[in-house]
Amino acid sequence: MPDERKADGSVTRFINHHYRHFNAAALIDAANGYHRHLESGGRMMVCLAGAMSTAELGLSLAEMIRQDKIHLISCTGANLEEDVFNLVAHDFYERVPHYRQLSPEDEQGLLDRHMNRVTDTCIPEGEAMRRMETAMLEVWTAADKAGQRFFPHEFFFQVLRSGKYAEHYQIDPKDSWMLAAAEKNLPMIVPGWEDSTLGNMYAAAVIRGDVKNVHTVRTGIEYMTWLADFYSKTTASSSLGMFQIGGGIAGDFPICVVPMLHQDLQRTTVPLWGYFCQISDSTTSYGSYSGAVPNEKITWGKLGIETPKYIVESDATIVAPLIFAHVLGW
Repeated sequence: MPDERKADGSVTRFINHHYRHFNAAALIDAANGYHRHLESGGRMMVCLAGAMSTAELGLSLAEMIRQDKIHLISCTGANLEEDVFNLVAHDFYERVPHYRQLSPEDEQGLLDRHMNRVTDTCIPEGEAMRRMETAMLEVWTAADKAGQRFFPHEFFFQVLRSGKYAEHYQIDPKDSWMLAAAEKNLPMIVPGWEDSTLGNMYAAAVIRGDVKNVHTVRTGIEYMTWLADFYSKTTASSSLGMFQIGGGIAGDFPICVVPMLHQDLQRTTVPLWGYFCQISDSTTSYGSYSGAVPNEKITWGKLGIETPKYIVESDATIVAPLIFAHVLGW
């Protein structure tokens, strides 16, 4: 039976009453485990893969950040930028509910109108991507001329904190998780940022000569060295958990910091991850890392026998907001 936690929120009451078996029970187990981890003084990293920002996860994720339910975010470059795209161009987005029936000619028609499709949602190139390219070029070139270097998320924070683009906001600012992260100065890592729209635009800026030093934007290995320091300092006094939404680099990259510290640096006193949950609809199969059950991570020195482990095999756009609602007591 679910752990019947006291909560005023109607969503939490609904989940507690109805979610009793199978993936529904796994969802509530993971949510209750999240509660217990925080209540015991633990801290939590959330990993964002897929297109969760375009799915507008900020509607719940931003409040999780504001209420200190999240202490570190690892995300793909796409999720980093797409929350801000949505912030400044939401009214120009188009939804395509019949996307499964689109012909190649229909897809070409969207391209001709500069509408880039993500499942059922089209992102407008001019109003979203090019507008943010202009904003980022300003901070990239300013840092380049000053001989300064920053991580991708830090450049975004600079743009958001400047307020220069606030006039373009087309959603309630409280629903942007990137704004919430900038206001909290939330620690972030963005592995593989180069594989994003603005990463491509940065490469183009280097090729054109707008940015002289390709290393003006810090990436990859520097994120890992930063994470090694953050993890070591954080876990000296608090357990750090990992809540992974989807598969891929957003989760694969940060989880490896522990075996690196243990095996490559011989810092064997550093604790393992203290909580692990993955929401994934990837089929468990041989060779599928995203579909691997959490116990496999024990063999890699990432999780321990006693680490609370959860996997919810379902659509993250449905599951993540429900678990966040439960954690928030909505």
